[in-house]
Amino acid sequence: MDKDRAEGMAHQAKGAIKEAAGKVTGDAKLEGEGKGEKVAGKVQNAVGGAKDAVRDATKR
Repeated sequence: MDKDRAEGMAHQAKGAIKEAAGKVTGDAKLEGEGKGEKVAGKVQNAVGGAKDAVRDATKR
């Protein structure tokens, strides 16, 4: 597993926590930051997945 995938998953989890905390407290800014971090994590995870695919394809 590429390190980008692991970091991406961590960002997604952190974003989900921020988003939930923002919803509970009524803090729209925190909620927005959480949503943004989740999206960034998904992108980073996708980049890591692409790196894994390339690495696997070159090993064959």
